[in-house]
Amino acid sequence: MTTLFRQLVDEQELRDPQVFLRRFAEQARLLAERDGDVRLATLAPAASTVEAWYYGQRRPHRDARRVLVAWLGYSIDRLWAPAAESVVTSRGGVLDCEDADLHDMRRGAKLAARRAREFALGAEQGQLGDETLGYLQDEVRRIAQEYPRKPLASLFDDLAAAQSDAFRLIEGGRARPSQMQQLHVLAALLSWHMAKACHDLGDPASAMMHARAAGVSAEQAEHPALSALVDGLKSLISYWSGRGADALFYARKGAEQYPQVRGTVSVWLPGLEARAAALLGDGATASAAIEQAARQRDLVEPDDLDELGGLLTFPTQKQLYYSVETEVLLGHGAQGAATGADAERAVAAFSDRSAPHWAFGDEAGARCNLTMVRLHDDELEGAADALRPVLDLQPGQRNRGIVVSAQRVQRALAHSPARTALLARELREEIAQFSPSAPPPALPH
Repeated sequence: MTTLFRQLVDEQELRDPQVFLRRFAEQARLLAERDGDVRLATLAPAASTVEAWYYGQRRPHRDARRVLVAWLGYSIDRLWAPAAESVVTSRGGVLDCEDADLHDMRRGAKLAARRAREFALGAEQGQLGDETLGYLQDEVRRIAQEYPRKPLASLFDDLAAAQSDAFRLIEGGRARPSQMQQLHVLAALLSWHMAKACHDLGDPASAMMHARAAGVSAEQAEHPALSALVDGLKSLISYWSGRGADALFYARKGAEQYPQVRGTVSVWLPGLEARAAALLGDGATASAAIEQAARQRDLVEPDDLDELGGLLTFPTQKQLYYSVETEVLLGHGAQGAATGADAERAVAAFSDRSAPHWAFGDEAGARCNLTMVRLHDDELEGAADALRPVLDLQPGQRNRGIVVSAQRVQRALAHSPARTALLARELREEIAQFSPSAPPPALPH
């Protein structure tokens, strides 16, 4: 029997036990840091144990289970179930046995594509050729479009490989001067997404390192919109880490240093400023920033970042989500500026998964905001209905922003007049299980 675990090991090219153990050790250290459990940092199964896991002859013990579940994003029961019964598609469905051969062929095609990439990158000796640049451009476009829609585990290896390729080509001395600007643009975009990935994994320190690398490449490329986008990401990382003053600083820095930018990043920056100000309890600054975002929207001229899409553009639907979240952070319920209708519209805007702007993180954030509004107005059952799809997300989709948003709801439930109700207690317990490793953050005053 081929288990889902074995299939994932094959897909990530970790069949060699020594290669697997190196990756396992990395994941164990990350989990040890996240959970504050020093025992995990030195966890090292034997190669023979890994072989037994691979062939389904043995299941991992408790600590190893924790590492594998956190790393691969599935429960142990699913990992050790037959692969054909457990393979999740990109649309969230499940493959049945009749689809197993097709899935195997697609997996083989992906492995062949990786081999072709390695060949292309090595074959153009002397000078960098157009095909190599084209490969990186295709990867950037694909990653940008898929990142908001798929679990990170399905993209992380490709993202890391593409970023490494971009760095290697810049440092290798093969690029002509006319190609260096484009290479730096690609390196900046890949580093930007890697920073977002580290942030989503709950590692803000590494996220900032990658963001700074993205900023260096954006500066080398002389691309103001990309530099502004990097400042926006630094603001976002700081915001979700609870550092409101830093988030405010970076949002303002991007807007002030690059006033010539007319793409939607010019709307994103004041949107970020509004949320940061709200986190600090500064309602006047938050309201002024929301108004500035509305003015910038009227001046937008879509640029190359908007053309790439994904997280690199800031559509009106996301602007509404940010505006509602700002008001929620300021403690406004349906009677305030963030009316119930606004919160409902924000959720509705991210309910169509076929829409080009849809992102599972934005839908989850909008739903948590609607939950907060309903709790403010003592609508416990309505709040539970809004939150249910968030709590049903797979572990691989529970990124940093979603976890913090859910924890805000947990804290609000603890202070709600309905906190003693059975439903409120059940929701708080379920949120605690949603991400048990981190304490809920304090709500802004």
